[in-house]
Amino acid sequence: MNTSITPNGHRVANSNITQLAEGEIFVFGSNIQGMHGGGAAWFASRNFGAQWGVGEGLTGRCYALPTMEGYASLQKAVANFTDCARKHPELTFLVTAVGCGIAGYSPAEVAPLFDQAAQLPNVYLPRVFLASE
Repeated sequence: MNTSITPNGHRVANSNITQLAEGEIFVFGSNIQGMHGGGAAWFASRNFGAQWGVGEGLTGRCYALPTMEGYASLQKAVANFTDCARKHPELTFLVTAVGCGIAGYSPAEVAPLFDQAAQLPNVYLPRVFLASE
């Protein structure tokens, strides 16, 4: 199972996603060039159809979020992601700890960017984004 709900009602994405159920979308951090050479981006390109050269948006069974271009860029990309999730209630978005690897942000820096997305019933965030859990 790739998701759970905490006693506080937070929707949590599993931290070790290796398979996707029907309708699930793997949300990972990328660079704007879509060079998926490492980490979750590499895994997404090998297993879930993330296309090389696409650094933001839906491809295959994935959603790429550019994380390497600065905080303001990441903030805008998360807003775009939130709009996409809102427009696709038939999909379940499993967010990884985007920006917290090679991009160098802490979960405390990235988590607030997902405040609006966290209100959507089809978005599941990584446990490290939940300060109170």
